Amino acid sequence: MTDKSLPLDYMQYPERHYGMDHSFYPWSMLHQRKNIVWPQGKKLALWLNISVQFFPMDQKGKPFKVPGGMTMPYPDLRHYSLRDYGNRVGIFRLLQAVDHYGIKPTFSVNSRLAEQAPLLLHKLAQRGDEILCHGWDMDSIHWGNSAQAEANNEAALIEKSLSVLREFTGQPVTGWLSPAQNQSENTALYLANNGIQYCGDWVNDDLPYAFNPQHLGPHGKPLLNIPLSTELDDQFILQNNLHSETSYLQQVCDACDLLLAEAEHYGGRMLALNIHPWLLGQPHRIAYFEQLLAYLSSKPEIWLASGSEIYSAFSGQSE
Repeated sequence: MTDKSLPLDYMQYPERHYGMDHSFYPWSMLHQRKNIVWPQGKKLALWLNISVQFFPMDQKGKPFKVPGGMTMPYPDLRHYSLRDYGNRVGIFRLLQAVDHYGIKPTFSVNSRLAEQAPLLLHKLAQRGDEILCHGWDMDSIHWGNSAQAEANNEAALIEKSLSVLREFTGQPVTGWLSPAQNQSENTALYLANNGIQYCGDWVNDDLPYAFNPQHLGPHGKPLLNIPLSTELDDQFILQNNLHSETSYLQQVCDACDLLLAEAEHYGGRMLALNIHPWLLGQPHRIAYFEQLLAYLSSKPEIWLASGSEIYSAFSGQSE
């Protein structure tokens, strides 16, 4: 009889220790950390991120297809045109809604939109809201170990994405959100070396935390992760979980109430929402987004903040 058990050395992993099996950032429990104080004594920081994306029609999907990507054989006109709808129609409904309720958005933008939809990007830049980099496009995924990252020339891709977006918008662009929120072993290093101060890729917390300096290289500046929730992402709730728009609204409101209650005892909390114009910008969904904004704007304990403002307020407060 063949022995099918795993070899003993399979369980020998040098990074296995108390806490986590990596050293990208210090391990800690949320309830054991120093209480965070937001500006003006606000209890809850609201980070509303609008992801403005470009999905190539000839998406390669390597090493995997990003959420929301093309699903049919080329040319996938049905899904391509739906994503394009968000950039031509849906985004303007969202802008009208946030302006009406006085909500400050941050825009995470695929840099390729500078060539694919320059008028749209120009209009977003004119608003003066913060723009962060969402990578090159939704088929340019950051992944793999160090050797794979180098083979894929990730460093050059990040540098190109940031330089194009900075030149087009005139903003310093100090925030980053990877396509599919996926990173390679080297992404944090490349981001720090290119002047990025915070990213939203790691979603395992309710407050920001800093990366360890040894992963940022000798020239890298401090890098903060500001978790951009997957669980409350409109795409995750509506498209992945197939919940109703009413359920989406209720889930976000419930999260807001719970975080505000926690903040009464444990210091400031953060509500990070990621939304997509091609989803919530639809005529049958926009009313639910407006109801959500009405609910959030009615809470005087909420601090309406951009990603950079959260970065500045949080930096120096944590141990």
